[in-house]
Amino acid sequence: MYRVDTHTHTVASTHAYSTIHDYLPVAKAKGITLFATTDHGPAMADAPHYWHFVNLRVLPRVVDGVGILRGIEANIKNEQGEIDFGDPHLQELDIVLAGFHEPVFPPRDRESHTRAMINTIRSGKVDIISHPGNPAFPIDIDAVVRAAAEHQVALEINNSSFAHSRKGSEANCRAIVEAARDLGAWLAFGSDSHVAFTLGDFEHCHALVDVARFPRERLLATSPESLLGFLERRGHPRIAEFDIFR
Repeated sequence: MYRVDTHTHTVASTHAYSTIHDYLPVAKAKGITLFATTDHGPAMADAPHYWHFVNLRVLPRVVDGVGILRGIEANIKNEQGEIDFGDPHLQELDIVLAGFHEPVFPPRDRESHTRAMINTIRSGKVDIISHPGNPAFPIDIDAVVRAAAEHQVALEINNSSFAHSRKGSEANCRAIVEAARDLGAWLAFGSDSHVAFTLGDFEHCHALVDVARFPRERLLATSPESLLGFLERRGHPRIAEFDIFR
């Protein structure tokens, strides 16, 4: 049902446990035809050096029928919406996620979180906001979703938030799905895998969009075509090697 996973981590983020190689057979077994490798941005204590992201160009685009997007899960650093990866190298990445992480942006208040997230969305540098339903960072959901719809930035429903981390996210995620449905925003699904076994695990994500009757055509996880078209509309260049998925 879902062939794309836009949020995964490798051993380059040292609290994760798999390599790119480990992900490939799991992708084949689960029918994931395109996934993004999105290790944590450099402001996290155990994140890779920025050279890691610059050197993602050495990765093959397609291995045994599985496409690999070169990405990052950057950190939102402040209320101005700045992220921890600079402009000169940002354009070399295929996909940019950004979200709140306590070691970089300690939780404050609803207004501060909302301001920071909306400014990140407006910056034009970020394609997907990661785990916006995190209960540690309450936001004005309608305001954030309106901004995301206006600027064509996707909001992530993060399966790991239900299974392993950010427990208590369900009510916020349900509200985000419903607001995105009504306001015309896009949703991405992220396994947020820190080990390859969970790649493409979207059971909690699916349950929310199914109950809400969210329109399938605005779900980026459904097909490579959906995600790649979305990224191109956001200004990313067409990747010729991925034409096999269209």
